[in-house]
Amino acid sequence: MFNKFERMIAFRYLRSRKEEGFVSIIAGFSFLGIMLGVATLIVVMSVMNGFHEELLKRILGINSHISIMHSQGQITDYQRLTDNLKSLPGIHNASPMVQGQVLATANDKHTGAMVRGMELNDLKNKELVADNILYGDFWQDNHSVLIGARMARNMHLVPGDQIRLISPKSSTTFFGDIPRVKDYTIAGIFEVGMFEYDSSTIFMPIESAQIYFRSKEAATSIEVDLRTPKDIETVKDEIKARLSSDYYMVDWKAANSSFFSSLKVERNVMFLILTLIIVIAAFNIISGMVMLVTGKNKEIAILRTIGATRGSIMRIFILCGASIGFLGTFLGYLLGLGFALNIESIREVLQELSHSEFFPAEVYFLSQLPANVENSDVYGVVILSLSLSLLATLYPSWRASRISPVEGLHNE
Repeated sequence: MFNKFERMIAFRYLRSRKEEGFVSIIAGFSFLGIMLGVATLIVVMSVMNGFHEELLKRILGINSHISIMHSQGQITDYQRLTDNLKSLPGIHNASPMVQGQVLATANDKHTGAMVRGMELNDLKNKELVADNILYGDFWQDNHSVLIGARMARNMHLVPGDQIRLISPKSSTTFFGDIPRVKDYTIAGIFEVGMFEYDSSTIFMPIESAQIYFRSKEAATSIEVDLRTPKDIETVKDEIKARLSSDYYMVDWKAANSSFFSSLKVERNVMFLILTLIIVIAAFNIISGMVMLVTGKNKEIAILRTIGATRGSIMRIFILCGASIGFLGTFLGYLLGLGFALNIESIREVLQELSHSEFFPAEVYFLSQLPANVENSDVYGVVILSLSLSLLATLYPSWRASRISPVEGLHNE
């Protein structure tokens, strides 16, 4: 596309000369703007992808794909229904659960918590919990529980300690209504890496939960895990055919729709905002190229006089401007990839140097800064940057090609 003569003239114009110092400054800022814009976009898109992937993995690691509940609040024939659901081909596992909110207290510390009563084998099937027990082990009796690591740290608890659970539902006695209070032994402490679960989740045997919440040998829900999550709509139709009208289902998409929708909106908004960095850099390319063309009127006229065509002049200045954008995009691509692939290490170093926390789990839910580099996002950012850089050169290059030899040499 560009012959040797056009490349030689273009790169000669790009080299800084004393009388063209201001043009070089504008070109330098354009280069930096494109490089930083591309790098920032790659890093932000990777972090947002990492957020989505890690949150989804942890949410589905604790929760199920589908929750089946009864309109009356309790499922009395949960064992029969669970066995019936397990026979469906698309279902990997179905487990009854007794769930309720409590106030947990120990060592003069108090916090709200969500108690989940489950069969021991069903809990062991949740690899996210089973593979991340930091201290202790699963319970061995009906008086033991598993708690999250942040709850344990905040309340100064270790395996073997006692934790008191207070239910908001009171029991009626001769002396009036009193809250339900019971002490349990800490059997183990788990850490799944998501603040919400590590700080407020308690697992206990389903029999203990039924007694504590007065469920009368009933379950509050049946949790269904699928073999292939993408088949969720088909499996829901099969489940619905086996349930009466008193039951209803909530899948993980509906339960977390607002959360993941807000994450998607935030990702799109961040992309649009950060794209403005590249757009501004592209406008700087236009400004610098217009000034370069203005300063090169005489040289352009001489080139036209010795036989350079308008197309050749246009290609020379396209190459001048596009070189800035292409080089900035390439270095931004390398910088962004390097930063995204090592972002957790960089975060730890910056926290050590600044003695401050850059990524509080209380705000961002996760205890580590995730990044997942998607090729489609990277290619999209690179193509966007190259396209804007190329478009920014068209008007100045067209203007340069319209300069006639007579006008350019009129005052010489």
